[in-house]
Amino acid sequence: MSKSVITSDKAPAAIGTYSQAIKAGNTVYMSGQIPLDPQTMELVEGFEAQTVQVFENLKAVAEAAGGSFKDIVKLNIFLTDLSHFAKVNEVMGRYFQQPYPARAAIGVAALPRGSQVEMDAILVLE
Repeated sequence: MSKSVITSDKAPAAIGTYSQAIKAGNTVYMSGQIPLDPQTMELVEGFEAQTVQVFENLKAVAEAAGGSFKDIVKLNIFLTDLSHFAKVNEVMGRYFQQPYPARAAIGVAALPRGSQVEMDAILVLE
């Protein structure tokens, strides 16, 4: 099986020892994205804005892999405050249509750089 690194300059550069995504066969494993503005590499302010930025970052990497949100089969959402769950659902509704991907939403104590939300995803390309 061939593996390739997926990168997009429309998403934040990796800030550690990882790739934005790895494509193995027709499956793309996307690394976690936090709400960094790819131009400034600074966190955006406010929970809704952070959620939108994470989806935009994921979208950029998905497109670099030759896919879109329609190809996401699994989405993991990490939140430092689970009371924001309804807002995540609202914002997610702007980006996804049925059939929705399988999903997990996990409460965590902290995320990199003080982010309030992080997401990763798995895509399967046709």
